[in-house]
Amino acid sequence: MDLVRHLECFVAVAEESHFGRAAARLGMAQPPLSQRIQRLERHLGVRLFERTSRQVALTEPGALLLAEAREVLARSEAFMATARRVRDGETGLLRAALPPDLSGETVAALLAGFTGAGTSGLELELHELSTAQQLERFAAHELDVGLIHHPCDVSGLELGPVLRRELGVLLPRGAATAGPDEVPLASLTGRDLILFPRAGAPAVYDDLLTTCARNGYTPPAVRHAQGASFVRGLVLSTEAVAFSPRDTHGQAKEDADPEGGVVWRPLTGAPLALRHSVAWPVGRGDAAVSAFAEAATHALRSTAGATSDLPSRPLHLRPASEYWL
Repeated sequence: MDLVRHLECFVAVAEESHFGRAAARLGMAQPPLSQRIQRLERHLGVRLFERTSRQVALTEPGALLLAEAREVLARSEAFMATARRVRDGETGLLRAALPPDLSGETVAALLAGFTGAGTSGLELELHELSTAQQLERFAAHELDVGLIHHPCDVSGLELGPVLRRELGVLLPRGAATAGPDEVPLASLTGRDLILFPRAGAPAVYDDLLTTCARNGYTPPAVRHAQGASFVRGLVLSTEAVAFSPRDTHGQAKEDADPEGGVVWRPLTGAPLALRHSVAWPVGRGDAAVSAFAEAATHALRSTAGATSDLPSRPLHLRPASEYWL
């Protein structure tokens, strides 16, 4: 027996004191309503109503049970409302990830935007993971949403808009190429290159080296580093160069360097860029994922100078096949 539905009938008849009016209120015919009340009475083992040809009145047991019935219905409605919020991603746990190359300002802006998007019922579990690590966790169903670099294998994922962050070059201040203007890639010839470890995003790593070679720069050696301070230390001590978005190692960092040892310069023709998009498993695009995607996209635009790499369309309409870059 559907107890909740039977209790709805009981409360309606009790409040209307009339089977006809109660049936109209419930959107059903009167005979099925009378049958449900009878089944409920048999199930409970008590008579709920005294019936005459003119009126319906609660019995003493019925009056005692009416408040309990209303409480059960209220709890049932609250339960269903919570279930809908869980289903739609408006409550519960959201497992999210960001790559290590984002600035602190961008991360803070993302978190502020996500918190302000009506996600008070959500717990955000945020991780710092490379693209390769994120793809592994997506495959293992251990991640709900993340910000990945392109190109990569996006099979089984849906994607938000692809955003582009131009890369410049970090140089020792005294380098001959560290003038006030743009730096051609070919002018870096003879200098080692500092890059993130290839395992973190193999396709991005290879794409950067291929573009360098195409533009006249093949580094004698590639050194690996990831933390901003470590990269700057290598640039200073080895006179190598590194590629970086302006927001991560740019003018703000240069101004904060009391010794002025490292400078950031744009590359002539902007040949290098990082491409990002928010990604999530196909079919997982609920309210929580959408809030994270919108917060990440806004943060990258407002704090990192990111620009659209492809024409923008609504997030849920962008098939992953578009992003094999």
